[in-house]
Amino acid sequence: MIEAAVFDIGETLTSDERYWRDWADWLAVPRHTLSALVGAVVAQGRDNADAVRLLKPGVDIAAEYRAREAAGRGEHLDESDLYPDVRPALQALRHAGLRVLIAGNQTVRAGTLLRGLGLPADAIATSGEWGVAKPAPEFFDNVVELAGAAPERVVYVGDHPANDIAPARAAGLRTAHIRRGALGHLWAGTPDAEAADWRIDSLHDLLPLIR
Repeated sequence: MIEAAVFDIGETLTSDERYWRDWADWLAVPRHTLSALVGAVVAQGRDNADAVRLLKPGVDIAAEYRAREAAGRGEHLDESDLYPDVRPALQALRHAGLRVLIAGNQTVRAGTLLRGLGLPADAIATSGEWGVAKPAPEFFDNVVELAGAAPERVVYVGDHPANDIAPARAAGLRTAHIRRGALGHLWAGTPDAEAADWRIDSLHDLLPLIR
């Protein structure tokens, strides 16, 4: 029986549209150009930050991030960044008696912003706060500890087959792959995605499957 549902963040709960739009504006490059390059590097299995490096060779992304923050143009999340199914689906899971958690590869600031949205979740954690990122096994050790349940009673939900599904399965968790965002759709037919316990198109699909 599943006791806890743990959700990835980017392109599982939140859209990355604002994130890349803001980077394009900061770098003074066309939004479409950066978006297209993100898609290209994703298709090649590369880090999506490589899209920024292609546009600005030699760029120090961490330094640019700090400069954006100092200029008041840093990371931002609000209700419009959430996919429409997030609140009702998470609330339904809590009403069903499951522990609902959020844990993904995000910055410390992103964790603060997410908590400020008042989501129906029992806890929120980010790789920046933990000091370890997916797909490292230690990240999923932390997920299991956060869930407070045996791994086989925890389901991890994410869009990225290689970063979410495969390492979560290796850690003994149950998994649900959501076909959402560029990665979720592009790699939906890969062995890692097809190895998920469940494959969903909406967060609303999850509760009926794991009951």
